[in-house]
Amino acid sequence: MNRKHINIFIEGKVQGVWFRASTRRKALELGIKGLVKNLPDGRVYVEAEGTDEQLNSFTSWCKQGPELARVDSIEISEGPLKNFHDFDIVR
Repeated sequence: MNRKHINIFIEGKVQGVWFRASTRRKALELGIKGLVKNLPDGRVYVEAEGTDEQLNSFTSWCKQGPELARVDSIEISEGPLKNFHDFDIVR
């Protein structure tokens, strides 16, 4: 199984709506490793590692987010594999 690393910037009403906790729950459900954190500019930043299939499902979910969120835009780029062991919320 080839794993890859992606970086995701999510913009919109994505802070104060349980986005990080919901993102972690979805990542764990899909078997994705990485991290999620709020940025000072109001966006959410995610690093995710998994197979193409896992990451495709995950990014599709990120485009919608949890029920209270409103995602206006999402930027995805590939990066070097960091071999995360879990999916963490960074505060």
